Amino acid sequence: MNFAPILPEIILGLGAIALMMVAAFVRRSSTITHVAAIALLVAACFALIGAAQEAGRVFDGMWAADGFAAFGKVIIYLAAAVAIVMAHGWFDQNHEHGAEYAVLILLSALGASVMVSASDLMMLYVGLELQSLSAYVLASYRRHDERSAEAGLKYFVLGGLASGILLYGISLLYGFAGTTGFEGIAAAFAGPNGASLGLLFGLVFTLAGIAFKIAAVPFHMWTPDVYEGAPTPVTAFFAAGQKAAAILLATRVCLEALGPVTDQWRQIVIFAALASIVLGAVAAYGQTNVKRLLAYSSINNVGFALVGLAAGGREGATAVLVYSAVYVVMTLGAFLCIMRMRDADGRPLEKLSDLSGLSQTRPLLALAIAMFMLSLAGIPPLFGFWPKLMVFFAAVNAGFVWLAVAAAVLTVIGAFYYLKVVKVMYFDTPAEPFAPARGKTETALIAACAIAISPLGYLLISPLTTAAADAASVF
Repeated sequence: MNFAPILPEIILGLGAIALMMVAAFVRRSSTITHVAAIALLVAACFALIGAAQEAGRVFDGMWAADGFAAFGKVIIYLAAAVAIVMAHGWFDQNHEHGAEYAVLILLSALGASVMVSASDLMMLYVGLELQSLSAYVLASYRRHDERSAEAGLKYFVLGGLASGILLYGISLLYGFAGTTGFEGIAAAFAGPNGASLGLLFGLVFTLAGIAFKIAAVPFHMWTPDVYEGAPTPVTAFFAAGQKAAAILLATRVCLEALGPVTDQWRQIVIFAALASIVLGAVAAYGQTNVKRLLAYSSINNVGFALVGLAAGGREGATAVLVYSAVYVVMTLGAFLCIMRMRDADGRPLEKLSDLSGLSQTRPLLALAIAMFMLSLAGIPPLFGFWPKLMVFFAAVNAGFVWLAVAAAVLTVIGAFYYLKVVKVMYFDTPAEPFAPARGKTETALIAACAIAISPLGYLLISPLTTAAADAASVF
C-alpha cells in the first residue's frame, strides 16, 4: 500500500505519539516538545510536495490528496505552529507551560488535516472528532482557572450535541444513498429519483453539524464563552486554524457530495451567511472584553466566507480559499497583539478599556492593533479588503447581485465596532501602561503579519490567487 498521499498525517501522528512519550518520561521537556512540534509541522508542510497533493482519490475514494487539501493544510500547519510559539510567551509567566500542550496542538492539527482531505462521511467524522477531542482539552488547559474549565465544559457539551446532529445527518445520507462516499452521495442526489425527502433531511442535519464547527449562526452560541475562557494561544488556534479547516470542509462537502442539489444547500448557506454577518456585527458592538469581541468578529467573518461558498463553483471555492488564508493571518496577528496586554505584575488584561490611550504609551503596538482591526473590517487600502472583494465578485458572477450588495452594506455596519477599538486607543485617556514586551519571536510574528496585511500585501495577489485557483480546480 502506498502511504505517500498521507505522509503529512503520518509525520504528525507518529510525531505526536513520540512527543507524548517524551513528555511522560523526561522532566522539563516543554521546550523540547515545543521545538520538535514546530519542526514536525514544517516537515509536514514539505511532505505536501508530491503525492500528497497529486495522487487524487486514494484508499477506495475515502481520501482526497489534491491541491485543495494541500492549500488548507498549509494554513492549518501555519496556525498550529504560531499557536505553539505563542504559548512560550503566555504560559511561562503563569508556570503552567506543560509539554502536553504541543502534543494536543499537533493532534488537533492532525484532525483538521484529515477533515480537509476527507471525501467520505466516515473519514470526515473521524477527522472532526480527533480535532474536537483535542480542542476540548485545550480549551480547559488552565486547570486552576474557573473560566478555562467552564469554557472546556461548555465546548464539550455543545460539541457533543453538534456531533449527534452531524451523525444523524450522516446516518440519513447513508441510509438513503447507500454509501458514505462523497461521489456516491452526489450520484444518489443526481439519480432518477432525484433528491428524496430523506436525503434532504440528511443534507440539513449534516450542514447543521458542520455549521457548529465554523460557528455560523444559529450554531454560534458557544463561541464567545469558549474564546473568552480558553487560554489566548488556544483561542488564536481556534479562531484561525480550526475555523479555516471547518470552512474548507464545508466547501468540499457542498461542492462535491451535495453538488447536484446546489439550489437546496445554497438557501441554507445564504441564510447562515447573512445571519452571521448581522449578528457578528451587532453583538460585537456592546462587548467590553477584547477576546469576546474577536469571537464575534470571527462569526462576522465566517459570514463573508459563506458568501463565497454560496456562489459555488470554482470561482466561489477560490474566493473561499483566499479569504481563509488572509483571515488566518489577520486573526493570528490580532491575538499576538492581545498577548502583549499585561499589567505590571505580568497578569493578562482583556478589557477593551485597558487599551485606552495605547497610542501614547505603546504607539507601535497601537498601530499594529489598528491595522489588524481595520483589515478585519475590510477597509482599504489594507489587504483585508481584497478577499472581501473577491467573495462579492464571486457572488455577482454567480447571479447573486443582491447577496453581494447586502453583504457590502452590512460590512459598513460591522466596521463600527472595529473603529471603536481604534477610537479607544487613539482618543481616550491613557490607562495604566502595559508591562514591557518580551519575546523577540512574537514581535517578529506581529511585524510579519502586519506587513502581510498592509498595502504591501497586494503584491501577493497574483501568487495567492493563482495558487487558490489551482487548488479550486479540483471541483
